[in-house]
Amino acid sequence: MTDSNLSAPLAALRGAVPPAPGWFRDALACAPERSLVGVAGAGVETLAWGERGSPGLLLTHGNGAHADWYSFIAPLLARGRRVVAMSWSGMGGSEWRPAYSLDLYVEEAFAVARAAGLFDADVAPVFAGHSFGAFPLMACAGRAGEQLGAVVLMDAPLLSREQRAARRARRGPSRPHTRPARFYPTLEDALSRFRFMPEQRCEHLFIADHVARGSLRPVPAPDGQGSGWTWRFDPSLWSRYTSTDLADELPFARCPVAILYGARSGLVDASVVEYMRGLLPGEAPVVRVPDADHHVMIDQPLATVAALDGLLAGWPG
Repeated sequence: MTDSNLSAPLAALRGAVPPAPGWFRDALACAPERSLVGVAGAGVETLAWGERGSPGLLLTHGNGAHADWYSFIAPLLARGRRVVAMSWSGMGGSEWRPAYSLDLYVEEAFAVARAAGLFDADVAPVFAGHSFGAFPLMACAGRAGEQLGAVVLMDAPLLSREQRAARRARRGPSRPHTRPARFYPTLEDALSRFRFMPEQRCEHLFIADHVARGSLRPVPAPDGQGSGWTWRFDPSLWSRYTSTDLADELPFARCPVAILYGARSGLVDASVVEYMRGLLPGEAPVVRVPDADHHVMIDQPLATVAALDGLLAGWPG
């Protein structure tokens, strides 16, 4: 694959939809229930598959992503389960807030899970989050984990102070938190600028195309002439976000916690996994997904389903 696949994986398609295998088409044909759940004054986009009353699984996404990053694997996980994917406020189809916080995101996770019926089963639900989406779930486990069956942290780069310092030294100056929303005059232009963060090659362009289209919304042109496209996330979210040190949350986890990561991940390696395991009060199962980078559900969707199925089978219920 060329470097263009790394920095602009969809550019060569020129707006065309790439061919997709049957399993992917069949999964997307299983349309979810779509709703907005009101949480602390903002509507939170919620997608649900499966029957209420079945064992529950909540899926949360990473920075700048949205609930439809799971719409091609959630139906496969919903066999005998109630599976819910949500978009954090300020991202995807959720509403924007004047300010954001880890505390609010913890509230959103539990509120969505309750509204979508994940607590209707006889067994407690499992929460699974990818990348940044795993951080609020660490706090969920530490603050109210007795309400959960387990938490799965998927390629979640929780670093020690020393690891953070070393990574900053390698990367150089950080980017500003607030940047103006970008405008693209055509859908082709917008899709051609889609890339993964951190950048990585993508073998499954049909998945990249699916999540990229779900990341965009139509908007009027800045000059008032015509319309175009922009990203759906709030560009000033991180300048208005407050958090706590999650290393202070994990030691108090009140439910089982598992760690799943990509074998080629540029954010999570064995040292990061060992740091997180050392913070947890009990033993944490670890699943290393072969031939996967940071975005494990994009790189190895079926292996990710199998890994989650295996972890879920190991917990009561």
